[in-house]
Amino acid sequence: MPPPPSGGRRVRVDGEILGVAYNLRDFLEFVRRAGLDPDMVNVVDEDLIEWRGGGPDVW
Repeated sequence: MPPPPSGGRRVRVDGEILGVAYNLRDFLEFVRRAGLDPDMVNVVDEDLIEWRGGGPDVW
């Protein structure tokens, strides 16, 4: 499912919705809250992140 016209992307970890990110900075904050080091996360790593409707450059 692509991001809605109003913008933002739902962020889920293990099926739990953490919130809506409106940019990559928001997304990385959710990553941090999930216990990962945002500086160590490769946002194009398809084994870690499933982007729907476009990659990390689509908001």
